[in-house]
Formats: sequence, structure tokens, C-alpha cells
Amino acid sequence: MFELAEMAVIEEIKREVERRRTFAIISHPDAGKTTLTEKLLLYSGAIELAGAVKARKKQRHATSDWLEMEQSRGISITSTALQFDYQGCRFNLLDTPGHQDFSEDTYRTLMAVDSAVMVLDGAKGIEPQTKKLFDVCRMRHIPILIFINKMDQPGRPPLDLLDEIEKVLGMGAVPKNWPIGEGPDFQGVYDLEQKQVLRFQRTVRGQQRAPVWVGEIDDPQFAEEIGGPAYRQLCEDVALLAGAGFSFERERFLKGEVAPVYFGSAIHNFGVEPFLAGLKELAPPWGPDEQPRPGRARDRGLLRIHL
Repeated sequence: MFELAEMAVIEEIKREVERRRTFAIISHPDAGKTTLTEKLLLYSGAIELAGAVKARKKQRHATSDWLEMEQSRGISITSTALQFDYQGCRFNLLDTPGHQDFSEDTYRTLMAVDSAVMVLDGAKGIEPQTKKLFDVCRMRHIPILIFINKMDQPGRPPLDLLDEIEKVLGMGAVPKNWPIGEGPDFQGVYDLEQKQVLRFQRTVRGQQRAPVWVGEIDDPQFAEEIGGPAYRQLCEDVALLAGAGFSFERERFLKGEVAPVYFGSAIHNFGVEPFLAGLKELAPPWGPDEQPRPGRARDRGLLRIHL
């Protein structure tokens, strides 16, 4: 009887371990890391209303930026551990400092995670602090998912950003979705795997989930609503990507050799939920490391006592 009870406890522990995803969010300052953190909480149901990161007095501040200096400057200074559930998985999110003055705290945090989310500014691409943090992830063989943010603002062509990721970071960049429109005309993303259009609507100050229309790329109504130039550009890009032969290999992803890339606008909630769904699908649970990651095992285990 005792053995049966013990086996039941062991199985329960296994289930709990398998459904956990512990990841860090890394970026250069002002790329939108803290905003994305907050919107992940919004879409998971952990919070009901999102506040502005750089809020005026008497307005809400980002959930993970709680120090007075963080609120006043709109940056993360300390590492913050947040936990939320989404579709049966429990996420441990470590929101790390992006400012270089506080990078030591970030380096320690990266010793405790199983994957990392890299947030890039769609206008600036790879920035110095991003490159430094990526080098730490590479040294520890940490799988990386990339969210290219601020697609609602004037920025660089998506193909240029993919090319920069491959050349500067030396890793494969495989787009999972593609932006529809650009700058002020950014309207959503096209899911390259499901071959579906996800067209979002803005909400007041991005405080609530963005309503989304799901349809096919050849839907006449969709083509009419987004406008001829944007529709033709999307069709050309999708055809080009199909011919380029992008392929995502999970084994290479887990080794940190290739990264899935998602596009969106965290401030307007465009593309946030598709990214969260991708994070659930791709981020590895805790387990014995297939690739040795120097210095991680002991510190990672200690951190999980508090998560």
C-alpha cells in the first residue's frame, strides 16, 4: 500500500515537472521586453488589465517593474520571477534587467532557465546588450525563441532582420509567422505553418486582448480590407518564403543552433497570443540536459525551490 502511494506521488511529480517551462526574457533596453512580459500575463489570464510601462502618475505600472527607479525610467533593474498557467502548462518567467548597468543579475538568471525569449526592436535589430546576452545563452546551449517587436512602427524589412540574425548571431532564423502590413498599417500576422491569416483589432491603450479575425489568405474580403499594396506584398513574401525552404528542426533548436522567429506589436497585443502558443509548444520542460551546460544544474535546481 505504501509503495502504491509512493508511486502515485512520483507520477504526480513527473507530471508537474513535464508541464513546467522556465524561461528568461532578454533584450536591449527599450526593445519592449517588459511590455511583452506583461502581455504574456494578460493572455494567460494572470492579469485582467494591462497597464502602460511608462505610465503617468496615478496610472498602473508594469507588473514586473516594481522599484521606483524602474517605474520612473521604464526599464527593468532587478530580476523578477513570475509564474502563470496557460493551456495546461505552468510557466516560470524570469524578467531580467536589460540595462547594461545591471547585467550581472541577468547573467546569473540565465544559469537557471531552460530556454530564453529574445525581444528585438523591429527598427533596430540586434543591439549591443542583446548580443552580449545571446553570447551567454550560446555558451550555455540555451534554446532561444525570438519575438520581433514594434512592427506597428516604421522599421526594417523583415527579411533584412532575419538576415541580420543569421549573420550577427551565427544561428538559423526560421520565421513561424509573417507581418501583414508595416508601420502604422501593421494589421496582424500570417501563420506560415497553419497557413492562416490572423488580423487583429486595436483596443484602448492595449489594455485588453485584441480581437482577432482568422481566415485564409485568398479570402476576397481580407484582400479588400487590408488594401491592394499590403495584400500583394504579403502574397509575394509568402511565395518567397515558401521557395526559400525554411525548415525548423527541433533538435537544432534545443542545441541553440536555430531559432523560431515571431513578429508582433506587444504594446497593441498583435501577435502576442500566437507567440505564447509557440512558447508552450517549443520551450523545453525541465529535465536532464542532453547538452552539458556548464554551471547551470546546481543553480537551476536551487532556484526552483522558490518557484
